[in-house]
Amino acid sequence: MIDPNSEQRNPLDHPDQWEDELLGRYPTPSSTKSDSEFRDYEAEQRPSVKEFYRLNHRYQTLAFVQQKRREFLSLDRRRMGVWEAMEFLNTLVDDSDPDTELTQIEHLLQTAEAVRHDGRPDWFILTGLIHDLGKILCLDGEPQWAVVGDTFPVGCAYSKKIVYHDFFQANPDWVDSRYNSQFGVYKSETGLDNVLMSWGHDEYLYHVIKDYLPIEAQYMIRYHSFYPAHRERDYEYLFDERDHAMFDWVREFNQYDLYSKAEAPPDVERLKPYYEQLIGRYFPSQIAW
Repeated sequence: MIDPNSEQRNPLDHPDQWEDELLGRYPTPSSTKSDSEFRDYEAEQRPSVKEFYRLNHRYQTLAFVQQKRREFLSLDRRRMGVWEAMEFLNTLVDDSDPDTELTQIEHLLQTAEAVRHDGRPDWFILTGLIHDLGKILCLDGEPQWAVVGDTFPVGCAYSKKIVYHDFFQANPDWVDSRYNSQFGVYKSETGLDNVLMSWGHDEYLYHVIKDYLPIEAQYMIRYHSFYPAHRERDYEYLFDERDHAMFDWVREFNQYDLYSKAEAPPDVERLKPYYEQLIGRYFPSQIAW
């Protein structure tokens, strides 16, 4: 059995580099870059990004995902409030990261403020605020390739539209006849609730918040990194009717997730009372993590 602990655990300088890499793959809607140009981005990527995806694609097996679900989804590691979790996540800030000087709280507030500026519902604003809180997995010692990165179903064939698809050839599930057909262990139109996704901050946070936020918000959080589906329109053969309807919301959220960064940091102390009041409308003072 392959051992993910025997290899480099943190190939990126910082988890947020994955989001910066996405901007190269999916430039802003106003960009003049053609689809064929940005789909060739792989040849230009820094070695740390390629190493990240090499590890992610090698080790994200069905068995690995099942193991991580058993390990983390009992939600018995800690209890804390949502703003407290944001402050906890803030310890991920890395002064050596050359790509951003923002703290994690400032990044989350930027996203939420962009949503708020557009007059979206309050639950949508709150989703923007908390969507990355699952990255606290890094503070539990999880390697970055098991926290961030594009997500995808496990237990069936890996789509050719997943970035660095060829790296999956080192994954044991690639040659396992139970898992390497189009549907694998699933059935056509089974619905994503019946599909196991690769492990990361999206799936973890979904289980933390699913009892508190509306279904639209749940989908935004659970699938905002599922780029092969919401940007590449693949895996829809696994969707049921609800998935098709809810992915319109996932796509709406994506514009704020990718394109809300601004040079000027938000005023955290000025905004904190508004967001603490918003959090209190949906969450108790402490929740299980």
